[in-house]
This record gives sequence, C-alpha cells and structure tokens, in this order.
Amino acid sequence: MSTAGLEGIVATQSGISSIIDGVLTYRGISIDELAKYASFEEVLYLLWNDELPTAEQLTKLRQDLAFQGVLPDEIISLMKTLPKNTHPMAMLRTVVSALEMYDLDANDMFPEANRRKALNIQAKISTVVAAIQRVREGKDILSPKPEFTFAQNFLYMLNGEDPEEIAIKSLDTALVLHADHELNASTFASRVTVGTLANIYAGVVSAIGTLSGPLHGGANEAVMEMLEEIGEVENVEPYIYQAIVDKKKIMGFGHRVYKTGDPRAKFLKSMSQKLTALKGQDKLYEISVKIDEILTKEKGLLPNVDFYSASTYHSLGIARELFTPIFAVSRTSGWTAHILEQYANNRLIRPRAEYVGSQFRSYVPIEDR
Repeated sequence: MSTAGLEGIVATQSGISSIIDGVLTYRGISIDELAKYASFEEVLYLLWNDELPTAEQLTKLRQDLAFQGVLPDEIISLMKTLPKNTHPMAMLRTVVSALEMYDLDANDMFPEANRRKALNIQAKISTVVAAIQRVREGKDILSPKPEFTFAQNFLYMLNGEDPEEIAIKSLDTALVLHADHELNASTFASRVTVGTLANIYAGVVSAIGTLSGPLHGGANEAVMEMLEEIGEVENVEPYIYQAIVDKKKIMGFGHRVYKTGDPRAKFLKSMSQKLTALKGQDKLYEISVKIDEILTKEKGLLPNVDFYSASTYHSLGIARELFTPIFAVSRTSGWTAHILEQYANNRLIRPRAEYVGSQFRSYVPIEDR
C-alpha cells in the first residue's frame, strides 16, 4: 500500500540526527543544548565526525573553512554574468554546480576525497551566498578572514563591515538550528542522487533545488512576504481570519513530524524579540506573536523553525530573497554528513510506485482513432 508523501515510511538507517517524541538531536545531543552552548563549527564537526571537536580541532576547522572559502576568479566572473534579477536560489544552484568544474578531484570517490570536497563546499557556499547579494547590489565580492568565525565571516562578507556581537551570536545560533533535520525532503534528495554514485556536488545541487520550494526552505521567505503584506498589528486579525475562511495555507506553521511544536522555534522567537527591539522593528515581532496566538487558538497550529526566522533575518539586515540561501548555508552541513554516510554504506535508492492507471489496454492504429 502506498503512502502519500511517504509519510511515516522509514527509508533508511542513519546515525546523524533523530526526532523522537518531539525531541531533535544531532548525533544524540539535544538541539536545546547545542543551541545554547555550541557554535556552528562545533556542530559541523559533530555531524561529520560523530564527536565534538577539541579546542585544537575547532581552531583548525575554522582556519580551513576560511582558507577554502575563497572563490576561484572564474566563479566570480560567472556570477557577474548571471542576470541580476535571477532568484538567489537559482544563482546558488548554478554556482555550486559550476564549482565542480574547478575541482580536479570532483569525481574521486575515495572517503578522504569526499571529506575534502565536503569541506570545500561548506566553506565556499557561505562566500557564494554573500557574494550573490553583493553582485546584485553592484559591490565587490569579499573573501573570509582567517581570524573570524563562520557566522562572523558571513556577515562581514555580506555587509562589508565587522558585525556586532549580537548579530554574530544570532546568526550562529540560527545556523545551528537549521544544520540538520533527519530525512527531510532536501536531504532525501541528496541521498537519492549520490546513491547512484553521482559525486557530492551533484548531491548538494539536488538538495538546493529541493530546498527552493515554498513547502520546504522557501517558507521563511513566504513568511516575510506575509508580515510585510499585513504591515500593522491591527491588520493581523482580519488578514488571518480571512485566510482561515479562504483555506489559504499560512506558511511557517505546523510540521509533519512535530505534534507538540517545533523545538527550534522557541530559540528563534527569543532572537526575534531581542533583535527587532534592538533595531527598532518591534512591530514585526508583535505581528508575528499575534499571528502565532490566533493560529494556536483557532487551528491548534504551532510555529515551526521558519516562522520566527523571517523576522530574525530581516532584523539582521538580510534581504528577504537571501533567507532560503542562508538556510542552505547551514543545511549543507547536514547534507554533506548524510552524503558521506550514504557513500559509506551505499545502496541505490529505488522505491516502487503503486500503479493506479488504466489496465490491459490495446494499442489502437492511428487510422482507427
């Protein structure tokens, strides 16, 4: 018997992340602990190695990410030739695909080579996303600084100035929260792709394409669109109640695998409250809370990770079109971890479909049709 959307179907075994009784863990450590105490680089190391790094290992990883984050001149030239009105996710998908062409070992399938490529992609995707926005604004592309953390470097490369500590901490936590999420749509797509023994670049490109949809990573961008459309707190009730009447899907609420609420949402809600207050944009947070209250009361729907990330990113001065690419910067850590796991114990992923079409028809010659 088929299940729509493969809901509840166990497709593989994995030791990377789990969602059990509403608790999300990375390699067995709860997201609550990681969001409070860990940096994104620590989480990245954990996802790849099944253990937290020592101080020395963490320093080396940060240095490697900064060193590998420099883009080839040819990639920068390519980015400048792409239409500036192209959505950043389409640009990101194209550029990550092109990076393969400048990696001489792209099709080397030895484990050491795949780990090196994972580092290369993780490092460069941050620079690429920041560069996409700077190209769209006609600004020079910047490279990461070796003394900066990953989140610090992203904000520096995006804005061209040293970021504030609260901005660094907020982005770093957001990256931790988005790093992995079991067998979500984009992760599954990446594993299906590399299950054919396609290379790691192809796997990440498949994941980026999947993430671009509004039912997956594109939800946070849709949330920001809604907040801007509502505009004022007094407009929330008529807008949301009309949406309920019209049976319009309100993005950023509900989640297939969480019945008692997304455990990541509370961290982003707290960040949104602090950042909007700091930037004089309290109204965005107030609108968000009002929407949250109505949907919880009327529909029993709770916010997911996308809902408060919209106002958080906006308060960091990040353009709406960049929300999903930033999601990709973080989720690349999980994608590559799953890709490496798939390679380590590979079997072609080839499910069956329950056929519901016409049965036993004969071919009719064209003169008889």
